Amino acid sequence: SMSDESAERREPYAYPADLARLVHQHWAEPGETREAVASPSAATLEAFFAPCYQASLLREEERPVTFRAILAAPSLFARDGRPPESVQRLEFASPLPFDGAELRRLSVATDAHRTLIGVDRDGQGGWQIWGLVSSGTRWLRDVEGGRRAAAPLPPVPVVHVDGPGSVAAHQGTRLVATLLRGRLSGLRADPFASRWLPQQFLGLRDQLMARHLAAAAQARAGGEVWADVEPTLPRRISERMMKRVIALLREARHGGTIVFVPAAQVAELTGGEPSLDIKYRFTAGLPQRSFPALVVDLLNRLAQVAGGAAAPPRGVVGWHEFEAATDDALATLDESLFEVAHLIAGLASADGAVVMTKEQDLVGFGGMITGRLPAVRRVARALDLEGDHVAHEDVGGVGARHRSAYRLSAGVPEAVVIVVSQDGGVRFVAQKDGRVTYWEQD
Repeated sequence: SMSDESAERREPYAYPADLARLVHQHWAEPGETREAVASPSAATLEAFFAPCYQASLLREEERPVTFRAILAAPSLFARDGRPPESVQRLEFASPLPFDGAELRRLSVATDAHRTLIGVDRDGQGGWQIWGLVSSGTRWLRDVEGGRRAAAPLPPVPVVHVDGPGSVAAHQGTRLVATLLRGRLSGLRADPFASRWLPQQFLGLRDQLMARHLAAAAQARAGGEVWADVEPTLPRRISERMMKRVIALLREARHGGTIVFVPAAQVAELTGGEPSLDIKYRFTAGLPQRSFPALVVDLLNRLAQVAGGAAAPPRGVVGWHEFEAATDDALATLDESLFEVAHLIAGLASADGAVVMTKEQDLVGFGGMITGRLPAVRRVARALDLEGDHVAHEDVGGVGARHRSAYRLSAGVPEAVVIVVSQDGGVRFVAQKDGRVTYWEQD
């Protein structure tokens, strides 16, 4: 691991010009050249980001300003397109000024989940809002846990504003970098894409696959034809469910904490003189195991549908086949999975943490970290996806929710904690190389 003394000092605040430079640098994905993807200049990006940033600092009738904006000519979008299969262009008869006040007004009339504000040059050296782009909500599915892919956006600059000073810059639908609370982040966007996080839940993956393989063997013994399932599919389904929980908490703006602890440690942590005091404890039983059971049912149904198709299955079935499947029973199971996500997000809205085992059994909610766990004075902030490079920080400036997460991570080395702040920030907390480390999800 690398420790940089300069990282010990407080980083200066960042602004739209800094975000523009970072996005310009990382516009091309690894292996691509900037020329191949028509990288916009840093000046162009700053001119696009700055009014969006200013609009984010305004309020509309005491509500935060939220919207999506896209930097693209109207001709890139068909007039007769219709969501969800494609996007639709809605062009104003008279363009509007591209400034914070106009963005604020349009944010009231446009649902950020369904609509983008179209921005382009006005032909006279300035900028204008030319209309709206209706995208539908399928683009949320990759973020929140759905199956069917969205209509693609062109690889142009797109801004998501979801709160004061919160600007996320995308290339089409691909997140490039964010400016949040004066801090830039990029290229470490999704802990779910790391190696360390899936390794924390290997037991769950193995358990789910073992239960599925047992069901498949029994079905085949009875003469049924079931397709083989890609071993990574249980992990991807589980991740999508948790992404949905996080998205719901971010949208609700009241924050929440979800704690995952090894099942073997639940009794020790919660009994006698508990380190983890759970106000609302569930009795052990099947209702709390609904999520693992649902994933196994999904795997079984997908294998059954693919195996019984008119055409033989193409090797193993995985996420692509799961997304494309139109089977009603599979769709119902998928809907049940979303309901589990809503249940967990609702429980997390109460004071205290939702406590789950690493096998995704629901232990209870309203969990509080007690004084038996020692205080943590310094933590490591991950500077990359795997936490190999870190910056050390004092914890004095964070709230009780984050301090509790750090204490649990210090006292229970195998725990994983997800903390969602009221402002929408997300931190994953776990031990890495013997130190309490957090990753910020962009």
